[in-house]
Amino acid sequence: MIQFLSPEWFFLIPLLVLAGWKYKRLRLASPVRLLIQAVLLLALAQPVITRGGSDMDLWVLIDQSGSTDGAAAADAPEIQSILERSKRPGDRIRLVDFAREAVLRGQGDPVFNGGPSNTCMAEALAYTLAQMEPDRVNRILMVTDGWPTTPLDNTPEQLLRAGVPVDYRMISVNREADIRIDHIKAPARIRPGEAFLLEVAIAGPPGSGAVVPWRISRNGGTPLTGQAVLVDGKAVVRLTDRLSTPGCAAYEAFISPPGDPVTGNNRAEQLVEVTGGSKVLLLSGYDRDPLVPFLAAQGFDVQRPADPLQLDSGHLSGAGLVIINNLRASAVSRKFLHALNYYVREQGGGLLMAGGRQSFGSGGYFSSPVDELLPVSMELKKDRVGLLTSMSIVLDRSGSMSMSASGGKTKMDLANAGACQTILNLADEDFISVLAVDSSPHAIVNMSRIGPNRDQMLRSVSRIQSMGGGIFVGEGLRAGWEELQKTQAGTRHLILFSDADDSEEPDDYKTTLSQMTRAGATVSVIALGTKKSQDADLLKEIAELGQGRIFFCDRPGDIPDIFTQETISVARAAFLEEQTPLHGTAGWNQIAAAQPDWPRTIDGYNLCYLRDEATAACISADSYQAPLISFWNRGAGRVAAVTLALGGPFGQSVQNWEGYGDLVQTLSRWLNRQDAPPGYSVRTETAGDRLFVHLYYSEENIPQMARQMPEITVELAGRDGTRTIQGIWEHLQPGAFRCSFPLPPGTTARGAVRIGGKAMPFGPVNQNLDPEWAMSRPARQAFLDMVHRSGGRERLDLASILNEPRPTSRLDLQAFLLWGLLILLVTDALLTRTGILPGTKRAGRESAE
Repeated sequence: MIQFLSPEWFFLIPLLVLAGWKYKRLRLASPVRLLIQAVLLLALAQPVITRGGSDMDLWVLIDQSGSTDGAAAADAPEIQSILERSKRPGDRIRLVDFAREAVLRGQGDPVFNGGPSNTCMAEALAYTLAQMEPDRVNRILMVTDGWPTTPLDNTPEQLLRAGVPVDYRMISVNREADIRIDHIKAPARIRPGEAFLLEVAIAGPPGSGAVVPWRISRNGGTPLTGQAVLVDGKAVVRLTDRLSTPGCAAYEAFISPPGDPVTGNNRAEQLVEVTGGSKVLLLSGYDRDPLVPFLAAQGFDVQRPADPLQLDSGHLSGAGLVIINNLRASAVSRKFLHALNYYVREQGGGLLMAGGRQSFGSGGYFSSPVDELLPVSMELKKDRVGLLTSMSIVLDRSGSMSMSASGGKTKMDLANAGACQTILNLADEDFISVLAVDSSPHAIVNMSRIGPNRDQMLRSVSRIQSMGGGIFVGEGLRAGWEELQKTQAGTRHLILFSDADDSEEPDDYKTTLSQMTRAGATVSVIALGTKKSQDADLLKEIAELGQGRIFFCDRPGDIPDIFTQETISVARAAFLEEQTPLHGTAGWNQIAAAQPDWPRTIDGYNLCYLRDEATAACISADSYQAPLISFWNRGAGRVAAVTLALGGPFGQSVQNWEGYGDLVQTLSRWLNRQDAPPGYSVRTETAGDRLFVHLYYSEENIPQMARQMPEITVELAGRDGTRTIQGIWEHLQPGAFRCSFPLPPGTTARGAVRIGGKAMPFGPVNQNLDPEWAMSRPARQAFLDMVHRSGGRERLDLASILNEPRPTSRLDLQAFLLWGLLILLVTDALLTRTGILPGTKRAGRESAE
């Protein structure tokens, strides 16, 4: 069957006929030119040939998110039964459960464990497309309430390229008696000490008169409590507060109406940014950090977070400088490490990393989110490989690993990629084994030297698949230890990768770990989940008893990088524990007026190498001539690396040096964010799913604004990563500009206005309602548009899906027609020049006369 995708071009036929009749000199009626016109019109109309097929795979996507209240899951057996009775021989009905993640039934655990907190339709559809067999007819039926919580921007194009229509069966949930938080409102940005109003609106059934208990807390502290009475289905709670410390405060409101049928929309959060101040955020591995008194003497407000694993982008608000002093990467939230890139490059913040046994490559910062920010490279060259390493990787391949992650990949795919990164980062002389564990261990790569086997190892590991069940942790540890005992390498290390919500049967793990540590082997754990996950305590204990590290990862896309960090910190990083002479360079004069009287020696340093474009202010006077103090500019901000230890037993010589305080103060003063230019002010506000940024400026700055408009960017961070958007200003009135950005549910925004070389940061700003319950009208429309563009529709009669035409392939003829058109044009030119066409010779003689 032939179809035309752009048939409107055929309306040119009457015009061509008219042109041929009126302008006979064009000879449009000649055979060759008639063919040219016909082929051109056909090419413009985009003809395609579709060929029918027989066997269909109908993919039924069951919405398991919280907003469906289990209705889709309850209807699934009946829907499957109807489709099974109606299908033709050779057809298959395949069910995919989805919410925050997606998993094909029969590949994962019998009970769906994909998290009900989001309706990630785009990810579920990408996952389903990746499972399809291209030689069969494929069609999708979504059983859903039609409220996606993630954007569907690229999904229609993916479906069109794959030629897969999406139909839907809409389910409805009775929410007539629902009482919910309608909104929470407070100013997004205030000055220190400024009083403000916090407002929480509660909505419910009209005329209910219900009494609704509420509580409101700030930064997780002791909440204020009370009761609100609904009048005509509405109530408002108003509180006043005052914040004096620069930074970001998170207000959480929660209601607990008795007998509420829907509890997911009973919580809301509001972020309030407090501007100003000179805050330094210090992340330190020392109980009493030696930098604190010198920073305080410089006038900085030094803040040390109690638990760096709880940090996020909000903690960067109000901070002009972040210092990481000998604290390993696994002890710092990865969300926070990711946030540092935008903080430095766009918001103009400063970053200082100081050396020690738990810093740089030894601390697991190689291939971390801050790696590219640092002016030094942590990857060691071949002149410093060190002792041989044998490593055993124990991978969870239980049913939960078949769930979708990102880009259509499963968690298992990303775990495989992580193990492959370990194989790539170890030296040829090192040894490795890889075990895949469900209810028993399966050897994928037996313990062997990497050198001649690296390519084969990579091929084998990349093909590991999830096989169902759970991971028997005790069996996996025991099998990994047996593999390590096959070698006598100087460093023996086991990496256990496991789902923190599905780690079963620890068995005699304590005995195994005791044997390993007595023999000098260590164990680290990469846990897929958070510290609050079901089996998090077990995995933390395994890492502690194994004298290794624990990494919690709630973003599966980070798994390969964490494997790389752990591999480098164990096998390829170096902290040199020896007295080393040093000397300054002319680079120091770029940040200070004069060279200090450097100490004669230092007690230890992290071996790193200076990056291109970075400047070294001090280098070691040994054979490596490694940078000890280096710095560079990154976007609007500045970064410095001090690879020598500034505290602890390997920092005694430096701490006893009389210039220690001047060194700390000079670096912190140079790195700290520059003051904002005078006469400018930035304010933010939210309305619906939009963020509005207002820029106000004084008359004195009009010439500057005329020469160069300020630049504005916003970073949107959500569960699936971050993206940066550049804005365009709208002139509202003299002295005021405005810019708007999308603020989808479930995202947090922060940004910066750059004026010249200086930045004015703002944020974070968030959508304060749970995205699963936001249910915005644009989200529903985006879902319906996707369905219609893909060629699908609503299905009340489920059996009718299986009676649809079944194109298995489509051949686009446009390219062939364009080649034919080119040949015809060349032929026409050749015939015209040679005079072979009738009338061309006579026309040529007349023109010559």
